[in-house]
Amino acid sequence: MKRSFYLFTSGTLTRHENSLLLETQEGEKKYIPVETVGEIHVFGELQINKRALEFLAQHNIILHFFNFYDYYVGSFYPREHLNSGYMILKQAQHYLDLEKRLFLAYKFFEGAAKNMIKVLKYYEKRGKAVGEALNSIENLLKSAQGMTDINELMAIEGNIRQVYYNSFDAILQDEEFSFTSRTRKPPQNQLNALISFGNSLLYSVCLTEIYQTHLDPRIGYLHATNFRRFTLNLDVAEIFKPILVDRVIFTLVGKGMIKSGDFSRKAGGLLLSQKAMRTFVEQWENKLNSTVSLKSLGRPFSYRRLIRIELYKLEKHLMEEKVYEPLVAEW
Repeated sequence: MKRSFYLFTSGTLTRHENSLLLETQEGEKKYIPVETVGEIHVFGELQINKRALEFLAQHNIILHFFNFYDYYVGSFYPREHLNSGYMILKQAQHYLDLEKRLFLAYKFFEGAAKNMIKVLKYYEKRGKAVGEALNSIENLLKSAQGMTDINELMAIEGNIRQVYYNSFDAILQDEEFSFTSRTRKPPQNQLNALISFGNSLLYSVCLTEIYQTHLDPRIGYLHATNFRRFTLNLDVAEIFKPILVDRVIFTLVGKGMIKSGDFSRKAGGLLLSQKAMRTFVEQWENKLNSTVSLKSLGRPFSYRRLIRIELYKLEKHLMEEKVYEPLVAEW
């Protein structure tokens, strides 16, 4: 499987013979072999020309761009090499039919909630005081059964996630990484900055995996399909946030790999230092490439591969071959 490449420094990206050449503002030169790279995450200021973009498109490499606050802002998405008119029609049919859309929206919601419950149960067994949060989320999940309005479903999802995030203080037990409340664009404390950074990475990874299927990322179900560029990656990411992003954060903070001094306050928000971003990304890649076993699959798969499998399951549902059931952690 091709790997991810992360650009933290600013510079110029050009084609050099049959590889890419990054020249940083400091004069450093770094060659990027296109045969082994599937996606490039850009955090610094990057200059790139048409010739380099054409070269990236030829090798089906996606460029993901992140802004000053490390939020995902967009991608250079090469022409879909696996595009399927049939699948786009199926996606649209399941979106336009309210009953079919509601089914999928609920499944993404359910998968996310059940994985939050799995995470909390893991820490409850280790003596963390998360029992009250567990009960609240389980009750909210039950209240959503049979719901016929997606906006109401999204409201309950927001309530569940608020209860879940509030439990982070009991899990981490670190005053320097207290949650307080969810703040975005920009995040106002260290923990929110980590959550936003991790979620942005997950959105881009899900988009890359969608690119390797026949699905169109512009048609989502839980998140409304509108003038926003992509929504399906946001749907799929909901399922994986608890077991990928949040578990990485607990490791980084719990083991002291990222400390409160690794942040700086700029432009009204809190930003990770380049050192902290590199540390996060290293742990993130380790997590994505680590393998887990599922009874339903019969053998171990990496987390990244599980995202792709989730998309294949969605394709089968859209083709009415097998009803979609979201991944729920068994570990």
